[in-house]
Amino acid sequence: MATFVLVPGAWHGAWTFEPLARQLRAHGHQAFALTLTGVGDRRHLLSSSVNLDTHIADVVNLLAEHEVTDAVLVGHSYGGMVITGAADRAPERVAGLVYVDALVPGDGDSCWSLVTERERGWYLNGVGETGYASAPLPFFDPRATPHPLASLMQAVRLEGGLDRIAGPRDFVYATGWGGGSPFTALYERLSADPSWRTHAVASGHNVMGEAPDELLKVLLDAAPTTPAPTTPARS
Repeated sequence: MATFVLVPGAWHGAWTFEPLARQLRAHGHQAFALTLTGVGDRRHLLSSSVNLDTHIADVVNLLAEHEVTDAVLVGHSYGGMVITGAADRAPERVAGLVYVDALVPGDGDSCWSLVTERERGWYLNGVGETGYASAPLPFFDPRATPHPLASLMQAVRLEGGLDRIAGPRDFVYATGWGGGSPFTALYERLSADPSWRTHAVASGHNVMGEAPDELLKVLLDAAPTTPAPTTPARS
């Protein structure tokens, strides 16, 4: 059994991952679909002080609260920033990482530095209304809510590297982006790295909604296996 922590992308809440979480539980795993501070049903906490460190703490605190030591952290899009920071801060609690069409930052990277001008324009959408919140785009699900801009601008600070994580690292690449995927170069780089397992799926960016069966298979394969107990030899 593994414990999956499912982290949504910007503007989205736990609802993006909850159907998948139910399937993981049906397979005998524990699964937490997380809503980050200031977003979704936690939008009442949105303020100018909510940043990437806040969201990393959301994950680290959940792991500590539930005494998790076998976590498979799953991040979609912006969620890749969050799970990278959380794994760096609590590597002893993490047994695997799955990036779902997500950013994979190095030390000093931010969402803003890693994406294209198109995505930067999305981040600045509606900021003038509050000065600190990026508005959801018109084509998003109606449940999407404003997202703290500081989390998209702040650079992640990493003390170690992902090599400290003992379990597998998976990258799921969605091939059906309209206008071209911002993750193509990352996918090609990771595909050439033997320390990563990469998966191309016929889906738009919303992999959870458009290719749930394929994503479920990747997650089940990422679950750490527990060795079978040995039977003491008879004398």
